[in-house]
Amino acid sequence: MTRPPARTGAAGAVHFSLLGPFRARLDGRELPLGPRKQRLVLATLLCRPNTPVPVDVLTDAVWPDDPPRTARKNLQVYVSAARTLLGPAGDGGRDRVVHGCGGYLLRVGEGELDTLRFGSLARAGRAAAERGDLPGAARQLREALDLWEGPPMNDLRDSAGVAGEADRLEARCLTVYEDWAETEIELGRAAVAVDGLGELVERHPLRERLRVAWMNSLHQTGRQAEALAVFDDYRQLMARELGLEPSPAMAALYRSMLGRGREARRPAAVREAGSPVALPADAGPFTGRRDELRDLLDVLDGRGERVVVLSGPAGAGKSALAVRAAHLLADGFPDGRVHVRVRREDGTARGPAEVLAELGRLCGVRGFEQAGGGVEGPAGPGPAGAPAEGAAVLADAWQRWLALHRALVVLDDVPDEGSVRGLLPRSGNCSVVVTARGQLAGLAPVHRIALSALADGEALELLGKLIGAGRLRTDPGAALRIVRACGALPLAVGVSGMRLAVLRHLPLAEYAARLGDPSAALDELVAGDVSVRDRIASGWRDLAAGDRWALARLAPLAQDGGFTLDRAAAALGCEERAAIRAVESLIDAGAVTSPAGEVTAHAALYEVPRLLCLYAGERDRAEARASLLSEPAGALSPG
Repeated sequence: MTRPPARTGAAGAVHFSLLGPFRARLDGRELPLGPRKQRLVLATLLCRPNTPVPVDVLTDAVWPDDPPRTARKNLQVYVSAARTLLGPAGDGGRDRVVHGCGGYLLRVGEGELDTLRFGSLARAGRAAAERGDLPGAARQLREALDLWEGPPMNDLRDSAGVAGEADRLEARCLTVYEDWAETEIELGRAAVAVDGLGELVERHPLRERLRVAWMNSLHQTGRQAEALAVFDDYRQLMARELGLEPSPAMAALYRSMLGRGREARRPAAVREAGSPVALPADAGPFTGRRDELRDLLDVLDGRGERVVVLSGPAGAGKSALAVRAAHLLADGFPDGRVHVRVRREDGTARGPAEVLAELGRLCGVRGFEQAGGGVEGPAGPGPAGAPAEGAAVLADAWQRWLALHRALVVLDDVPDEGSVRGLLPRSGNCSVVVTARGQLAGLAPVHRIALSALADGEALELLGKLIGAGRLRTDPGAALRIVRACGALPLAVGVSGMRLAVLRHLPLAEYAARLGDPSAALDELVAGDVSVRDRIASGWRDLAAGDRWALARLAPLAQDGGFTLDRAAAALGCEERAAIRAVESLIDAGAVTSPAGEVTAHAALYEVPRLLCLYAGERDRAEARASLLSEPAGALSPG
């Protein structure tokens, strides 16, 4: 066996991962853990951290059937190599791997091993739940679950010893997931857990606690028939597999659901009579965005940042996500939840005073009537002719109302920072969710959530809800081509689904071919009065003239899988610094996406949503034709 090179100097930060593929990192760099048998020894020691592991246990993990006579000597070699690779423990330079009368012990701190961190977070979450801090419990339990990257040590499971430890870890994860889901249901946020519970029930069909949580989550989200079906399926499965009936508690829950519709959960706070609620209807086929929804709910429930900016390209589902969160947070904002669009139907921006007047009317803000009622509309002061000081009075009254109440305000489709800066709370417990295509970098401090395209699975789930899961299964390959041709944007996938739901005769493969044709894709994405091209055109008009010109030059590069800074500079015909400014301006406007992690400008691969690329090409060709037609006749021929 080849030994790893000896490490010199002070020990760095080592992090071990068992909740997924087994690996270790030193100062962020993945360590080569050696041959398979050495990895089995290390994994077995880490499954029992800071505890002596008998030599017999290690031997069984490495050689389960017929250990060689040299097994003990070989273990010493593996441990020695691991000791050299990992170096001393962080607490005073002691040996990380030691041998005593009880066997070998591997010293590791909570921050160095994901299973220790998982256990700590799970205990803290349960303790928070016991003292009544349900939002805190949900956050800590979710943080524990987020440490999981897949089946524990799935690359070493052919060892019976490691497989047994991995099964115990999975059982702990399942219990914590149930704790988290029940906490979210108690908070009235069942929507964030319902899909995950369904997936786990498929993998663990006989686990009753999961079934009960799934029933409750379906019931709370208004899907009563599905909730009742969960019990019926479970009763049949139990009778068929075990000859048993569901528990009396589960049967009682089923009977209670039979006798009532969706029952309002116990409110967390007494709500004032007449609290304003002015929200659009919650989107029926809302799909995906589980992480983003959880992030949004945690921020708004956590009494942290008062302003959240949801950004993303046209059709990314920003408004649907904001509205979904507002519906789920009824008890968190007893003084009201209101939604106001900051653009008119024609796409033009409303003035801050006009938006402010609507907010005051919806929320019943005192003092607005006394201020004169004139608001600044698209062409200046309104009919009442309120002077500038009148608008200032309205703004002051609004800020006083925000400081004294706890309400949630959704400012939807914001064109720029100036449209909303004066509407955001300066103090108090109100929260505001701002949706915008651009990043609105001038707003601070805010919590930012950027929406990109859906994952393939989420996009297919959305399409299936609209056309039926059975039709989706007839040609899953064509369905995947459809959602990818839509750029996996919720708006485009939704329009495709609406169109296919009407055109029942149209094979999925034929529609996929139509969408795959760049010259026809946008023509196909129309359902009734809903047009993807119109929505993209509105975003195009938001761009500055220079940004539109640059995007038209970069779009062909993006269609080939993205572009680098060098290719951007060549396409724009400019120097590197000017190319950086042009690309970053488009990122700020929401037209170009960049990697989520830190990476140098030269190494980054920049992307443009497919449908925006197609529209940019259309506009560029149209402008080129218009320019050609406007040239004098003599300019069209040489000489």
